[in-house]
Amino acid sequence: MSEQEHKHEVRIHIDQHPYESPNPTTGAALYALGNVPAGLELYREVSGDREDKPIENGPEVVHLKEDEHFHSGPPKTYTIYVNGEQKVVTTKTVSFAEIAKLAYPIPPTGDNILYTVSYEDGPPANPQGSMKEGETVKVKNGMIFNVTATDKS
Repeated sequence: MSEQEHKHEVRIHIDQHPYESPNPTTGAALYALGNVPAGLELYREVSGDREDKPIENGPEVVHLKEDEHFHSGPPKTYTIYVNGEQKVVTTKTVSFAEIAKLAYPIPPTGDNILYTVSYEDGPPANPQGSMKEGETVKVKNGMIFNVTATDKS
């Protein structure tokens, strides 16, 4: 590890303004430090032809480097397909319940409705498979979800 990684405080830049921050810190602390407006996300700038990485506004630990740059911007959106219909989500992960609601905004009637969710064309973390109630999966643009509702009566 370099000497800079052992420092307790590091200089970082958020929206081109310099700040001193404890290292490590949290995503929530970075949002507060940079006064990131509600509705915007904070992104860690990366080099090369890659997308800047979003920073979660929460308790997750974030390790910083001296003079690292961050910027705020609108949340990234992902275009997915649910039962053949194009949908847009603004989170990198979606839950079983969210996908079922996208497939059936007006739920089918019946006492014992069960949903079956399968997906394909996902990111390397979960390229294809099925979801059970309570589970989440990472999404990518063009991912396909198939949802079936059945009445188990």
